[in-house]
Amino acid sequence: MEGEELVTSHGQRFSVAEVRWDLPFAPGKVLGLALNYRDHADELGLSLPQEPALFWKPNNALLPHKEPVVRPRGVSKLHGEVELAVVIGKRAKKLHPEEAMEYVLGYTIANDLVAREYVTNTFRPPIRAKGHDTFGPLGPVLVTADEIPDPHNLRLTAYVNDTLCQQGSTASMVLSIPEILAYITSFMTLEPFDVILTGTPPGIGFVQGGDVMRLCIEGIGVLENPVVEEA
Repeated sequence: MEGEELVTSHGQRFSVAEVRWDLPFAPGKVLGLALNYRDHADELGLSLPQEPALFWKPNNALLPHKEPVVRPRGVSKLHGEVELAVVIGKRAKKLHPEEAMEYVLGYTIANDLVAREYVTNTFRPPIRAKGHDTFGPLGPVLVTADEIPDPHNLRLTAYVNDTLCQQGSTASMVLSIPEILAYITSFMTLEPFDVILTGTPPGIGFVQGGDVMRLCIEGIGVLENPVVEEA
């Protein structure tokens, strides 16, 4: 990307408004980390978990930049969550925190959509709440690790239309990226292009058809998706 243009390896140039976006890479498995920002746990009236609370984000949920999120019939409490997504660069197993960052290929933006009415003890882990088709926008680009000097000091914001709904910094994460990767790889092998969602700052903005979600992370860009109602 160069400003508002996409430049191919052959030098062709396209305006970002003229293209249809795809996912920036082919994700492997996608894991999310719940309640990794203390303020977010507080606003939900929940205690921080004793150990990292992980959940699956199924691949059927993944959606590119600009494509529409579908609000299912019967869901009244749908909202997005801005999250720094860590993309794995090489096979990783039983990592020590001191070496974990060597296994990070780069970063992108994730929107971890949640149907809040389904987040109860009955649905833990919250597959029904987070696993609907289109509930996982990812993008718009993959930014390699060398372009992000400090992933633990990035500003995050989320807007619904022009209303600011979330703001925070990755400096407020309870567990750092090396701690998260060390924990996961203590029992699970991570492969290239696996994705780890690192949690979300406080703020909830419910959405319905006609709304537009705009998620921003410093150094990466803006992930934008409209919302439509299920036909």
